[in-house]
Amino acid sequence: MASDAGHGEGSDEWHIGQKRTARVTGLWYLVLAISGLLGFLLIRPQIYVAGDPSSTLANLVDNAGLARLGLVLELAIVASQALAAVWFYRLFHRWNQTAAWALASFGMANAVAIMISAAAMATALVVAGDVGLAPGADAAATVQLLYELSANCWAVGGLFFGLWLIPMGHIVITSVLMPRWLGWFLIVGGLGYVLSTFIQLGSPDTPAWVADGLVIPASIGEFWMIGYLLLRGIRRPVVSGSGDEVRR
Repeated sequence: MASDAGHGEGSDEWHIGQKRTARVTGLWYLVLAISGLLGFLLIRPQIYVAGDPSSTLANLVDNAGLARLGLVLELAIVASQALAAVWFYRLFHRWNQTAAWALASFGMANAVAIMISAAAMATALVVAGDVGLAPGADAAATVQLLYELSANCWAVGGLFFGLWLIPMGHIVITSVLMPRWLGWFLIVGGLGYVLSTFIQLGSPDTPAWVADGLVIPASIGEFWMIGYLLLRGIRRPVVSGSGDEVRR
């Protein structure tokens, strides 16, 4: 891309605007990471007990405030995932329109999957507060079924979360904006998420450490991406004498 006077890709004004966009993108990604860590990894295990409907119902009744906080964090995941997808598109679409569109679309699909999970969790809270709403008045079985639905929404959402990392990594590798190794971690991590999803749903007896190990590169790439966006933003493209971008 050649630069124009004052407004081209190599200009100070353009670069300042892009760094601002990068930092807003990083902020939404950080909110996504924090809400996911707190809601899914910290609070959810205190409410949902796999294979034990009575304990899940008791946790919902005895810790309704904590369960409600988990629901709020689930909604924060949906909102921040959707907004991160939009801002990544805004940041990257000049460099690769197709990959940026794919990134945003897969991010939105993951947001929809978690939105369904949030709806299931909200319904479980309603049933826990009014057992008469449960089919056959079996509140324990009903809330367990709703949390199973929520868990499977997360599992299926992992497919789209992996897919959104792959075009993100592709843009990083093929552009001049960020370190190339960051892009490789994102692509390998994205493929790991996709494979992990198939293992979890297609072969549930596989040891959990196998699926968990596959997503380690993704975690490294994601936190690297968040830190880079917030602290550095993006690199300034270097323009050659012919007007073409060159990597630095």
